[in-house]
Amino acid sequence: MSHLLENLETPADLKDFSLNELTVLAQELRDEIINTVSHTGGHLASSLGIVELTIALHYVMNSPRDKIIWDVGHQAYAHKLLTGRLNLFNTLRQLDGISGFPKRKESPHDCFDVGHSSTSISAALGMAVGRDCKELNNKVVAVIGDGSLTAGLAFEALNHAGHLDRNMIIILNDNEMSISPNVGALSSFLSRKMTSRLFVRFKRETEIFLKSVPRFGKDLVQLAKRTEDSFKAFVTPGMLFEAFGIEYVGPIDGHSMDELIETLQNVSRLDGPSLIHVVTRKGKGYQPAEDNPALFHGVGPFDKTSGKVKTTTGAPPSYTSVFGEYLCQLAEKDSRLVAITAAMCTGTGLVPFAERFPKRFFDVGIAEQHAVTLAAGMACEELRPVVAIYSTFLQRAYDNVLHDVCLQNLPVTFALDRGGLVGADGPTHHGVFDLSYLRHIPNVTVAVPRDELELKRAMLTATTSDGPFVYRYPRGNGLGLQQTDDFKPLTIGQGEKLREGQAATLVSIGTFAETAMDVAVKLSEKGIEIAVVDARFLKPLDQELLIAEARRTGNIITLEENVLAGGFGSAVMELMEKNRLYPRVMRLGLPDEFIQQGSHDELLKLHGLDVDGLTEKIAEFLENN
Repeated sequence: MSHLLENLETPADLKDFSLNELTVLAQELRDEIINTVSHTGGHLASSLGIVELTIALHYVMNSPRDKIIWDVGHQAYAHKLLTGRLNLFNTLRQLDGISGFPKRKESPHDCFDVGHSSTSISAALGMAVGRDCKELNNKVVAVIGDGSLTAGLAFEALNHAGHLDRNMIIILNDNEMSISPNVGALSSFLSRKMTSRLFVRFKRETEIFLKSVPRFGKDLVQLAKRTEDSFKAFVTPGMLFEAFGIEYVGPIDGHSMDELIETLQNVSRLDGPSLIHVVTRKGKGYQPAEDNPALFHGVGPFDKTSGKVKTTTGAPPSYTSVFGEYLCQLAEKDSRLVAITAAMCTGTGLVPFAERFPKRFFDVGIAEQHAVTLAAGMACEELRPVVAIYSTFLQRAYDNVLHDVCLQNLPVTFALDRGGLVGADGPTHHGVFDLSYLRHIPNVTVAVPRDELELKRAMLTATTSDGPFVYRYPRGNGLGLQQTDDFKPLTIGQGEKLREGQAATLVSIGTFAETAMDVAVKLSEKGIEIAVVDARFLKPLDQELLIAEARRTGNIITLEENVLAGGFGSAVMELMEKNRLYPRVMRLGLPDEFIQQGSHDELLKLHGLDVDGLTEKIAEFLENN
């Protein structure tokens, strides 16, 4: 490890660094990030692309007095390293380690918890209002990527920021376009000069002078403003932001330390909201990430020399890939089927579909609400849209699911990826609330397959459904079952009994079915014989089967990879109450709290949901009863 980063105690120390030392520090940061993420996995490309900007921000600003809000937080690794977490950085995304995202409880320099996109401008505006209410004068900066700017929330915040006219800086980190040598250099020059003290004072004094001219003063001011706006529109793409009442500066080279520092210093002296358009390159400084930024956006452990991602050879196909491949087969047979995703084509396994059916594939960007209502509109025109989306991100479109799809009982299918615990991304990404927030909505059918073949059956079933249909599946690999297309659709609302037993019935939902069978075997070794039922559906429940089991054994145990509050176990209890049955019920699932980061197995064990923990809990429950 080199000495500059190692000897950096606080970001305030950067102010004593020379420009050359800051450049050396940028390389040290990249080396540390690459070395750590090659072991832990994480969001590499975006963090590498914003190193110079992060250094410049901390060089000009005075964190934590000045507030820096990172959108999503994919790009905040350099920020963590500059704010006292170097010695903890090797615990990145590990159980009990530091988060892969900014977290307020982790550091005073992390002023807002993030993980989902497009929240930074709203949060920054709120902090600017709070600052003004307390009559303080600190700076507030929001750093948002061009991808995050596609969400409606960001535009709502821009509109309000222009209206309130509070002092704040928005940095648009644009890593999707290259800088034209001519236009970029000219625009950078203009932006720096047009925000300098001399220019701002000249503009203000000129306006005062023109207003003093008898009769024609106001007209001259308006003419001058129109001329300036036309000139800005000619040399920059900033008129969109100017229309919101936000001063636009840029685009500037996001890897030029001196330009970044000078522009930030100038803009920090302006009144009102300003936006600096910074152009960066994802994966900057690490060739494999520059060549394939999508792969290195969120990457697992890899060999840092070759850039080759470490994989387990011979692993079964992931649920995501099974979904993507079978959806193509369904689309071959049904021309009405279309696929929609919200900036997650690769993550949701839709790359094969997009390649084979480009006219039937729609990536709406980070705009989950729009994705759902777009699907509703398509369904009104007799298409069969499939919205592939992560569980944690469908939360952002809850009202659209309820109001635009389910209220109208439209045949929209939701392929709910990353259901359950997702591991190192932690509480912002665990999909452990969907069973609770979906099951109470009228008209929706929710299937939770136990393996990859059952996923295919659920997908086939959805194509024949005339209303809203959800199938929920986890991150990770399937069981490696032999793939076949010789199967029938599921009977909606019908579960399956997997094992007989007299002491109790363990009713699992989703991929916990395999765990439930293993638990039953371990209990059998203790002389306790329990039945195992795969519920298959969260809604509707298999009332006949569950009621029969409750009457037969008198002990019902539910098992789900979801929070217990309002989840599958609650649905089973409500079913019993409705039918005036009162068996002894034990619900097993996740507690009423946000679950920390860690590997999937670590988190299951931590909450007693591994085979040993479940065996112990169920044995104790039955002994006490």
